[in-house]
Amino acid sequence: MPMDLSDVTHPLRAAAVLRLFPARPHLLALGEPTHGEDMLLDLRNRLFGQLVEEAGYRTIALESDCMAGLLVDDYVATGAGSLDEVMEHGFSHGFGSSAANRELVRWMRAHNEERPAAERLRFAGFDGPLEITGAASPRAALTALHTYLAARVDPALLPCTAGALDRLLGEDSAWTEPAAMSDPAASVGRTPQATELRLLADDLVALLDTRTPELIAATSREDWHRARLYGRTATGLLRYHFWMADTGPARMARLVAPRDRMMADNLLALAERGPALVHAHNAHLQREPSSMRMGGERLRWWSAGALLNAHMAERYAFVTTALGTIRHRGVDTPPPDTVEGLLYTLPHAHHVADAAGLAAAYGDTRPAARVSPYIGYAPLDPAHLAAQQGILFVRDLPAG
Repeated sequence: MPMDLSDVTHPLRAAAVLRLFPARPHLLALGEPTHGEDMLLDLRNRLFGQLVEEAGYRTIALESDCMAGLLVDDYVATGAGSLDEVMEHGFSHGFGSSAANRELVRWMRAHNEERPAAERLRFAGFDGPLEITGAASPRAALTALHTYLAARVDPALLPCTAGALDRLLGEDSAWTEPAAMSDPAASVGRTPQATELRLLADDLVALLDTRTPELIAATSREDWHRARLYGRTATGLLRYHFWMADTGPARMARLVAPRDRMMADNLLALAERGPALVHAHNAHLQREPSSMRMGGERLRWWSAGALLNAHMAERYAFVTTALGTIRHRGVDTPPPDTVEGLLYTLPHAHHVADAAGLAAAYGDTRPAARVSPYIGYAPLDPAHLAAQQGILFVRDLPAG
C-alpha cells in the first residue's frame, strides 16, 4: 500500500521550512547534492527572498571564497563597483558565471537601494580561498590584517613591519604552484619563511583580539569583523599550506578537514551578526561526518555542519536537497525502493519534507541506497534519514 505523505510534505515556502524546527534557526543551511544546476539556485533565491520578507533574515552565505566575497558584499551594500566586475572577481569555483547567482546579486542590490544600513541585505562567501588545484597565497589576508592594525596601534606592538612581511611572503606563484596539490616537495608550506609567517599571523591575530575595544571605537564593528576575517583566512591558509608539504600517510585527511573548519569558523562569526541563509553542497552542511574516496583511500572528517551543530545546537538547522532526475547527466527515474523513488511518486515539481515524519512513515522498512551513474551527484544517504531535519525534494532538473 502506498504511503500517505500528505502530513510530511509541503510546498516549498519559508514558513513551511521554518516549521520544521522548534525555533527560528540562526543559521539555516540549505544543501545541494550537485553543483552547477541553476534551477537549484533559483529555488534558493526564492527561499531567501521569502526569509527576508517574512522572517527577518538579512544575510546569505555561499560556498565561495570569503575574501572575494567582500567585493560582492560591498556592491550589494553600497553599489561599489559594477555587477559585471563582482560576478567576475567576487566568486570562486566558477560560480560567478551562474545566471542564478547573477540574479541574486542584482536583486540584493536593488533591494538595498534607498534603505538604511540596518535594513540592507548582506552577502558573504564562507569558503576559504581554496580551489581543487591548490590554495591561494596568504598575502592578501595577511597584508590586509597588518594594514588595519598598523594604522591604529602603537607600531612597537606590531610583530613585524610591512616590508618584512612582504619579504617573507615572496612570490605568490610559489604559494599557488599547482603541483603542490599532489607533490608535497613542490609546496612552500614548511619553509623557514612559512614557519615564521605562521608565528607572525598568530601574533597579529592575538594583537587584534587584545585591542578589540579600542579598535571597534576607532573604526567600526563592521571593520573589526572584516579584520577578524583577514586573520582567520591568513591562519587557515598557512595551516593548509603546511599540510600540503606533509609527506605522511594522513596528508590528504589533514587537507580536507581544515577546509571545513575554515567554513565553520566563518559561519560562526557570521552568526554573531544575525540570522543567515547558508547554501553549499550537502556534504559540507550535513550534521554527520563527511567522507570521500581519493586515491584508493577512504577519507573521513567532521563536516562544517557537524562542527556548527556541536557549537550551536538547535540554532543551526540543515535542510538537505535530494533529486529525482538529472537526465542530461544520465540520472534517470529513481528506483521505487529508495527515498528519492518514494518522493518521486508525488506530483509536485518540488516540495519540502519533514524528515522525521518521513522516517516514521517507513517504520521498520529500510529504504535502499540510490546509486548514481554521475559522479557529480551525491544521492541521499538513507542511513541518515532518521537524523535529518528537512528534505527539499526536486523532482526533475532540466538541462540548462
